Amino acid sequence: MGTDLTYAKLLETNNYLRQLSDTTYWLCITRTVQESKLFPMNPYMLLSYLNTFYRLPTMLREIDAATPAEELGDRAREVSLKVDTVNAAWGMPAFYLIGREMLMNWGLLGPEDAVDDVVDVLDFSRRFNLAYHRNDGHMTNKEFGDRSQFLPERTLQVFESDLHGVTPGDRLHTAATKLIAQLSQYAFLAHCECRIGIHTSGPYNFGENRQLIVRDFFELTEGDYPWLDGIATQLPHANLTIPIVFKDTNFNLMDDWASFEADPSYDASNIAAVGMYTSDALTDGYVPVGMDDAESLAETMESYREILNQATADLWKRIASWSREQMIDAGALVYSSVAKDFAHLAGTYRQSDWFELDDRVQRFKPLMNDEYGRDNLGEMVGLLGFPHQKTNEYSMARYSGLNQNMLTGIPYTVLTGDDFARTAGSALSGSTSLPPKTGLWTTSAGRLEVDDFNARARGFTPGTLADGNRYLDEEWVKRNHGTERADALYRLTQATSRNLAGRGSGLRRADLP
Repeated sequence: MGTDLTYAKLLETNNYLRQLSDTTYWLCITRTVQESKLFPMNPYMLLSYLNTFYRLPTMLREIDAATPAEELGDRAREVSLKVDTVNAAWGMPAFYLIGREMLMNWGLLGPEDAVDDVVDVLDFSRRFNLAYHRNDGHMTNKEFGDRSQFLPERTLQVFESDLHGVTPGDRLHTAATKLIAQLSQYAFLAHCECRIGIHTSGPYNFGENRQLIVRDFFELTEGDYPWLDGIATQLPHANLTIPIVFKDTNFNLMDDWASFEADPSYDASNIAAVGMYTSDALTDGYVPVGMDDAESLAETMESYREILNQATADLWKRIASWSREQMIDAGALVYSSVAKDFAHLAGTYRQSDWFELDDRVQRFKPLMNDEYGRDNLGEMVGLLGFPHQKTNEYSMARYSGLNQNMLTGIPYTVLTGDDFARTAGSALSGSTSLPPKTGLWTTSAGRLEVDDFNARARGFTPGTLADGNRYLDEEWVKRNHGTERADALYRLTQATSRNLAGRGSGLRRADLP
């Protein structure tokens, strides 16, 4: 990265910024207000935006130098990682830009200030999104009509072939529905009562009036979050992916918050098949978990639910002992660290980068009582009432119909003037009221020290992206299926499949066992 300001670059940046502004406003006004009886959510959200503004550009430049954003998008497209639509694709740039809006509203920043940072963050985000969404060819879910279909055919064929059928009331159906409920409750609590640890993508057509959605649950045991040290340590996986096939259900919305809507509404009695996998920065595709047969999968799901039920109780006890400041710090760090798994993929992760509130952010904590947090956030992202958010009197924004935009563009006068700060600075210094991280990192290679995790990530390339495979996209496969090269690519994804191992690229859905 490193900004070479040109008119073309600024046009591109402002175009993407406006897309994010429109999408974020639509997401905010079409969802209920999220509140918590435990966490001071509005104060921690505002502080997280400021932390993202001050810290993210420096960390993304280091990550991009180690592994370019478009390569990270290719990695994230092959498996379920926490750099997904809600975290990295939408959250990372949106949180950064909302922090910028806050500082402009307070008169501490002009729209031309930190222009290099804004351009670099959005350039990284744009390149990641284009690669991550390569299979559907769009930048965001909103641009694709609220669809999230990033998985390739070879992965979907393995899912369809290997998932176990269920009927309402049988052991596996019961185990799956109870585990998903437990995972949702636990992941919500582990992420300070927000949705960042839960992801849903799809839908994919499975024929015969059936659709597949993919449910992901992240950060389930020891890893980056210091408050999960010693929690759920019996669970062997930090992340779980549960593909679910529904019958007679049309998922008509899968937005950039990974929320979904269906007609008829989500009903467990319509689940027709399920499976379970894990993946992380060190896995070569999805790794099956308990998938040998339906009984094994049900038993595994039941045991994981017991572990997570106890972990939920343990975590409640831990969080209940926190002070208000600790709750604010934890929530703010969950939000501001949404891009941290980029660092894991690139092998540049440092705990202090992602789990400290910057000293420049600490200055604003005295402002953040519940009332100010609520009113400031509502004004900025709902009412759009800040004076600097208004455009001229003839303008009508896409979703509000008013002359207001949530996010402010970069004035093109930066190309001719010099009376502004080009960056917020690269020196990072911060602190947190939370206890320090002491546990290990749970990975597919075992529980690791972070330096070992980084070294393994730097040395790892999935087979589906190695040896020229990276550019073998769906258009190429469509015209080259059955060739030696296409067969080799498909066999890499099929390697852990119970039913498709070694079958290659010539299969159609009707050929699947």
